Amino acid sequence: MRMNRGFYTIMAAQFFSSLADNALLIACIALLAVLKSPAWMTPLLKLFFVLSYVLLAAFVGAFADAFPKGRVMFVTNLIKIFGCSLMFFNVHPLFAYAVVGFGAAAYSPAKYGILTELLPAEKLVAANGWIEGLTVSSIIFGTMLGGALVNPEVTAMLLKFSFPAIPAGIDAASDAALFVIVGAYVIAAIFNLKIPDTCARYRKQAHSPIKLITDFAECTVTLWKDKLGQISLSVTTLFWGAGVTLQFIVLKWAEKSLHMPLDKAAILQGVVAVGVALGATAAAHFVPLKRSLSVMPMGVIMGLVVMSMTLVHSVWIAYPLLVLIGALSGYFVVPMNALLQHRGYVLMSAGHSIAVQNFNENMSVLTMLVLYAGMVKLNLNVNYVIVLFGVFVAGMMLVVMRWHAANQRQFDTVALIGEHRH
Repeated sequence: MRMNRGFYTIMAAQFFSSLADNALLIACIALLAVLKSPAWMTPLLKLFFVLSYVLLAAFVGAFADAFPKGRVMFVTNLIKIFGCSLMFFNVHPLFAYAVVGFGAAAYSPAKYGILTELLPAEKLVAANGWIEGLTVSSIIFGTMLGGALVNPEVTAMLLKFSFPAIPAGIDAASDAALFVIVGAYVIAAIFNLKIPDTCARYRKQAHSPIKLITDFAECTVTLWKDKLGQISLSVTTLFWGAGVTLQFIVLKWAEKSLHMPLDKAAILQGVVAVGVALGATAAAHFVPLKRSLSVMPMGVIMGLVVMSMTLVHSVWIAYPLLVLIGALSGYFVVPMNALLQHRGYVLMSAGHSIAVQNFNENMSVLTMLVLYAGMVKLNLNVNYVIVLFGVFVAGMMLVVMRWHAANQRQFDTVALIGEHRH
């Protein structure tokens, strides 16, 4: 399915921004190790990153709808550059990564909201397939880039180049890595400037924090009350909470079961991402918007397959297993994401609906990361963690499927999907 040129510019901007986010996460994990931080602090990196998505949810939707979204993406990308640069000046990785998260939280409603402005509803699943596939490839290359940048041989090679613009910071090796990551953010910012104005304009946005919070609460209630919104929001909320936690579980599992160092374990995260890209691409080809709810059983199967990780001690079995886990997740999340965007656009504005989605998904991420950090603090065996995780995902997906079946008995949800904005 052909897309217009503006869509490809958005994709390029998204690729480099996400590439830098993922490389930075691995660099920060390595930096925490250099600083001899306790193990439970590692998942807190992502927790600090997503905190902004929750705290700013009421404001970023209005901000994304108040200006052309390409300009919003440019400004928020500059915030990411600032956050990353703080580490050159001995700022703790947790705080610096939190500032990058602040930029990412404001970037997201514009990135996804512009899709509904630029494309007709029937292209949304395909567009989400492209975006998820590309985001996933940026995760693959980002984690691999991060892994390479923390590899002593690569840093030694980088240090042969002189970086006169960078002041002496935490240590020379991390400075070289950060310099490369900032470069990726700068490329993303250049693409942001090329994003066309869709000329979509919304009613004047409120400026009062109280009014913004009230509007956001109303949008949240609207989406949760909608028979399609509540199901797609439940699935994507569960998926993102589980997906982010799985990133850290894979790193810990690689260390304990496969005896891999961080730079090699980072590649396994990329392997999961390959699977997500394959699943996302398949969904974009085979699942139209009207059949988006038919993919939910894939979520149950994914939860069950995750538990088989406990039986694996060979890298060569680990690779195909992680690709399968990724493919199952990609196949079921892309149609649900597209459905949620479409319902949000029908019921409210693009920016507001994405902000509601981000709030719910990142509350899930925060909750699951806090639980995971608690398990690490208690020194729980990684295999127990994996089994608990798999049972939780499969169980919650079964609950959502029963909920949807109950809704189906009352409403023709396929007719609801076909509804268009007036």
